[in-house]
Amino acid sequence: MAAFQISDTVDITDVVCPTTFVKAKVALEELEEGQILSIHMNDGEPVQNVPRSIKEEGHKILKLIDNADGTYDLIVQKVGE
Repeated sequence: MAAFQISDTVDITDVVCPTTFVKAKVALEELEEGQILSIHMNDGEPVQNVPRSIKEEGHKILKLIDNADGTYDLIVQKVGE
């Protein structure tokens, strides 16, 4: 993995859409501008919808990592409000 300084991690593998994005958004809101969040999520709807929704909120997607076990880690940098 690249040299990201991950500030926090949220695991949304136990929830379904649209709650996946809500949990990710709340975790991002708790960070300071410029900090990095790792979002652990399932394949399928979450990996299709969460990155798109986060981009629409104005945050920066740094990397999407396929863990090869049906889960992904989305690395997001918070952009100020």
